[in-house]
Amino acid sequence: MIAPARRPIIEVHEVSKHFLLPHELRTTLREHFVHPLKRTTYEVNQALHDVTFDVERGEFFGIVGHNGSGKSTLLRILAGIYRPDSGTYHVRGKVSPFIELGVGFNYDLSARENVRINATLLGLSRRELDEQFDEIFEFAELRRFVDQKLKNYSNGMLVRLAFSIAIKAPFDILLLDEVLAVGDESFQQKCYAVFEQMRADQKTIVFVSHNLQAVAQFCDRALLLERGVVRALGTPDHVLPTYAHRQAAVS
Repeated sequence: MIAPARRPIIEVHEVSKHFLLPHELRTTLREHFVHPLKRTTYEVNQALHDVTFDVERGEFFGIVGHNGSGKSTLLRILAGIYRPDSGTYHVRGKVSPFIELGVGFNYDLSARENVRINATLLGLSRRELDEQFDEIFEFAELRRFVDQKLKNYSNGMLVRLAFSIAIKAPFDILLLDEVLAVGDESFQQKCYAVFEQMRADQKTIVFVSHNLQAVAQFCDRALLLERGVVRALGTPDHVLPTYAHRQAAVS
């Protein structure tokens, strides 16, 4: 008997998403009273348009494109933060998201308290958290700052802490948005070592980055988004030259 083929761990079919951008914001009560009938007009920003792709189990999948091309919006849909306007998507597995710096953090609490809250929300039991608590701070290189409030952390410290939590949570799919953009060279090398281990463990990674060298080194396939439209899909050897060519054409 032939076993049925396994379905992709992520399937996205003709997904579209738009946002309304107000042309004029009235931010005070006085403006509302002085101009009570004044209407705000909106511009439609089509963040994604009929995006279709899939990701196989154990695949390291890159997403590249200019700022504003829809990369982060796509990750937020996969994480369940946004709902698409149309189209369908299926995510078959437990997701650990590293999507936006500071999301889920309470800046008036200490790093210790934030780790306990966020790790619990991501699915770590109390016992698992106790076992991995020190490892989280050691990887982030923040052991001396464990009881400092997050409002006193730099962006680089926040990135290291958030990433350290995300990789310790139980997951089938890790969503990464520009994890290499803020960290220093030492932290990037630690991330690379984690990527290699994840590949060995057959974890599925969806990786948004402007670091094309990292995309070429780690990704099995990549997707090029341009103004919310898929312009290329395939191996990095195919997608990255297409991206470079299109960049040169518009510059």
